Order: sequence, then C-alpha cells, then structure tokens
Amino acid sequence: MKNITVNTIVHAPVDKVWKFWSTPEHIAQWNNVNDDWHTPKVENDLQDEGKFFYRMETKDGSLGFDHRGKYDTVVTHELIEYTLSDGRKSSILFRQDGEKTDITETFDPETTTPLDE
Repeated sequence: MKNITVNTIVHAPVDKVWKFWSTPEHIAQWNNVNDDWHTPKVENDLQDEGKFFYRMETKDGSLGFDHRGKYDTVVTHELIEYTLSDGRKSSILFRQDGEKTDITETFDPETTTPLDE
C-alpha cells in the first residue's frame, strides 16, 4: 500500500506549533476524530527512542482504541519520525516560513480502513 502525505499551513511560528503538537495537555485538545471523540489520556516522551501513548475514545465510551509507538528521530522544530506499535512509520516535517509553519506528514496507512476514509 502507498504512503499518504498531507500538508497544511499553520498561521503561527514553528516554536508555538511544536509546543501545541507535542505537549500532552495540547494533544488532548486537538487529537480527536470529530466532536464525538476525545483523548482522555496522553503520555508523550518526545525524544529519540522516547515513547508515546494516546487513548482515544468516543465521549459516550462505546468505542475506543490505543495509539502508541516509539520516536525514531526527533529534531526540535524540524522533524519527528516514529514507528507505531504495529510497525507502520510516519514522518512529520515542520518548516517555518515567516510567521507561518508548513507541516508535511507522510505515513503508512492502516490496511483495514479504505484509503478514502
């Protein structure tokens, strides 16, 4: 299966984007599938060989799953590469452009969900 690449521009400097991307209290605020989901538990050791764990579930508790893995490479304000517990890989590039930050993430999709989802 092919990798998926997504790109976005955030209207904030890279140091602020990095903080919101990587600290547990902020991850819990944005890491949601939609408004019916939340992330009640986040552990994040953002360093080479560090581990992360996010518990994601519906607010009514009817569905949920754990998202976990290990950081392979972390270059502050520039790059995060990690491997999920199932072996899939992801790479996230951060590039500051004035007061904006360009974020490009490339990841291995799971095999059970159709790509268009």
